[in-house]
Amino acid sequence: MFALVDCNNFYASCERVFNPTLRLRPVVVLSNNDGCIIARSEEAKALGIQMGTPEFKCRPLLQSHAVAVFSSNYPLYGDMSSRVMMTLAALAPEIEVYSIDEAFLDMTSFARFDLTEYGRLIRKTVRQHTGIPVCVGMAPTKTLAKMANRLAKKNPHYLGVCILNSEAEIQSALERTKVEDIWGIGRQWSKLLQAKRIESAADLAAAPAAWVQKHLHIVGARIQAELQGQSCLPMELVRPAKQSICTSRSFGRSVTAREELQQAVATFAAKCALKLRKEQAVASLLTVFISTSPFDESCDRYWGTRTASLPRPTSDTMTILKTAQTMLDGIFQEGKSYKKAGVLVSGIMPQAACSTTLSLFAEEAPAPEPDKKIMQVMDAINQRYGSGAVHLAAENSESWKPNQEKLSAKYTTRWDDIIEVKV
Repeated sequence: MFALVDCNNFYASCERVFNPTLRLRPVVVLSNNDGCIIARSEEAKALGIQMGTPEFKCRPLLQSHAVAVFSSNYPLYGDMSSRVMMTLAALAPEIEVYSIDEAFLDMTSFARFDLTEYGRLIRKTVRQHTGIPVCVGMAPTKTLAKMANRLAKKNPHYLGVCILNSEAEIQSALERTKVEDIWGIGRQWSKLLQAKRIESAADLAAAPAAWVQKHLHIVGARIQAELQGQSCLPMELVRPAKQSICTSRSFGRSVTAREELQQAVATFAAKCALKLRKEQAVASLLTVFISTSPFDESCDRYWGTRTASLPRPTSDTMTILKTAQTMLDGIFQEGKSYKKAGVLVSGIMPQAACSTTLSLFAEEAPAPEPDKKIMQVMDAINQRYGSGAVHLAAENSESWKPNQEKLSAKYTTRWDDIIEVKV
């Protein structure tokens, strides 16, 4: 048996944890630059507010119903996610963190337990320890557990816990689930299946295996087997190594000066390098991209990108930053108003593997030890005193940063924002 534990309206729930006045009030969270709605409380959903709607289009509705609107507070959300996952790890022998608000638990050894009661215990414990509400779905396969979790969220009579533990329960769930709602079935596949009159999960489970294998390939065949109760997706206890790391932002205002764009790219390059070091990895390829607004009809739209090999596989901030600045010079065009920029590192390999690889050319020798020590010292200082306590001068700019006019406090990650309890 697998359990899927999914946080309810996670971003909105995080905003409510430290602000009790929001408990019964509709809440929405906006995307970067305060653009579109990316999270909604149940009260906001009941008002008809759709996911992905630009904030300005529904502003009258938000104001007339006193909806609480927040900018994305990713430091808070990330820390609350860690608290939820640590709580879940104490409730099951094995856990696979699937996303920031979802985790699979291995329930194989819980056969002697009443799974419904244990699911309720999971919900109660997570809520008590973190303040975040969750729903729990359990089933013999991951795909069925995902389906059970969806039923637990959509149907109030489950009280947040849905267990699919018999053939009758599984068949009923399959018949009630539309094919487009199956985990792993995307928009294109759902159109193909619906054209063949395969409209529910039960229809897909009963479809000819040869046809599924031919049209949906090995991924579709695994989904069908999982719907039939055959577990094909084991627990992934170790997260697969990242193939690429990207840092990009939309700017709060248009940027025309080369110097400001350089500062933004330098900041993104430094963040990519830091993420590489946290992964204990190095990268061999670097991509830099810049673009004007895709929605501005009055300007000449432009998307500039360039990819190049780094002098050597590295996670050194200074090396990556210098290369990124050189690449930016090649794609920057005077007179354009830029709205977004980003840096992507790829060709990622473990640091240990790189250190054992000998170079054919002298100029591609490993980084000098002093540079590595500088990075270690910078990381140690920033870990102790906070992100950005020490950084390269090229990163120092605030003017290009995105709009976050409705940002809540960083209650758990910033000393100045910790709540004071007064008696």
